[in-house]
Amino acid sequence: MPSGPVAWYRTGPRLPPLEFTDAVRHRRMVRSYTDQAVSRELVDTILDAARRAPSAGHTQGFAFVVLEGQSQTSLFWELTSTPTQAPPAGGRFDRLRAAPVIILPLCHEAAYLARYSEPDKAGAGLERSERWPMPYWAIDTAFAAMTMLLAATDAGLGALFFGIFTGEEALLAALGIPDGYRPIGAVTLGWPAENDPRSPSLARGRRPRTETIHYGRWDAD
Repeated sequence: MPSGPVAWYRTGPRLPPLEFTDAVRHRRMVRSYTDQAVSRELVDTILDAARRAPSAGHTQGFAFVVLEGQSQTSLFWELTSTPTQAPPAGGRFDRLRAAPVIILPLCHEAAYLARYSEPDKAGAGLERSERWPMPYWAIDTAFAAMTMLLAATDAGLGALFFGIFTGEEALLAALGIPDGYRPIGAVTLGWPAENDPRSPSLARGRRPRTETIHYGRWDAD
């Protein structure tokens, strides 16, 4: 495992957990992985953290499909890749495909409409999707995905959230996912490779507080 100056690369769950602020600061999207397996126990620890994400009405309408090992993850890559997305062998995409775990965070709109039809929530009209100001089923599932990313960092693992732009319907059918569930994306999980390159987008820097935080009103001094 990596060591030395790359301090955030930790060697596993036996190390003391990071402080929350450290996990937030060190979290980043990892796109290169070693071929070392991730134990089911550690995967479950990360999933249990995701299950504690907040949800409207405590609906907990999210669900997760976990693919472990190349025999399962290869199906994901086969169904969600196109011939035009075939990069050179040995490149960054190959290192991403080496991730031993892929987790699909699934949102379930119907669970929220049913929850807000129950007596303690009825009356607001939220049993109809068009009455929701935002799709909370997707928002809550995104909360769960973010919790997974932080839990992975805390455990010394690398993780990447990315979108599924093609092959979603075939993937859902192949994995036997019931109608009404949709992935908001996918999360790769594994032990980071030492040569994982930083995203070129990071060169843009972080926007200053004065551009992103507004107290009282947008144009307040």
